[in-house]
Amino acid sequence: MSRLPHILILCTGNSCRSHMAEGILQNALGASARVSSAGSDPSGYVHSVAIEVMREIGIDISSHTSEYMDTYLNQEVSVVITVCDHADQACPTFPGNPARYHWPFQDPAKAEGSDEEIIVVFRRVRDQIRLIFDMYGAGFVDGLTSQAASAASSG
Repeated sequence: MSRLPHILILCTGNSCRSHMAEGILQNALGASARVSSAGSDPSGYVHSVAIEVMREIGIDISSHTSEYMDTYLNQEVSVVITVCDHADQACPTFPGNPARYHWPFQDPAKAEGSDEEIIVVFRRVRDQIRLIFDMYGAGFVDGLTSQAASAASSG
């Protein structure tokens, strides 16, 4: 049995964007891949508003933990996706030369204003992440299906 592809999503604090992306992408991919997230300078927690806005779309990230990206340096990673410029610049070299993508999003943890204004920012960033990662997930699954069909027809 072959190993599942492992997709690692990186940002600086690993408290908002990368966790929202991890939850959305894992939801889109189901059991076809393993999705993780980490940070270059992890905050040590997942932001409560990120948990709340993800719950609004039926995705529970409350059990996620904030991890340091170096945790994954000795693991097989198929794809690395950075969701902020700092993580893109600080991204280490992972073994096996995984595919790398950079899709930067505003940091909702830096939102200011009333509670309602802050949650609006979190929702906007969540929806932007969802648009990109749902499309990526659909293409990823299509690619896996094509590879499996090709392998079956040649075997």
